[in-house]
Amino acid sequence: MKPLRRYLSAALMALTLASVVGCASTPQKEGTAEYIDDSVITAKVKTAIFNDPTLKVSEINVETFKGAVQLAGFVKYQADIHRAVAVARGVSGVTSVKNDLRLK
Repeated sequence: MKPLRRYLSAALMALTLASVVGCASTPQKEGTAEYIDDSVITAKVKTAIFNDPTLKVSEINVETFKGAVQLAGFVKYQADIHRAVAVARGVSGVTSVKNDLRLK
């Protein structure tokens, strides 16, 4: 009975270790908590853009990776590009903003 208990304990320990390591982040991949944080940041940036009367949220795509926000899409005016970047930088949790917005 004791050898069986040892094997089960070892298997449970290995399974626990594998699940913890599987959720860890790497430079190219987010961990579970970072993914959730980035989803919240993305939602906050989209909301801030939506609430700005000069910007159209449908024209601007927002993606976040480890706090770095990327804005992409096509807008009508150069001022819209500057405004979108400023709005994104003003959101809490944003560490940097990469601007890939283009003029139509």
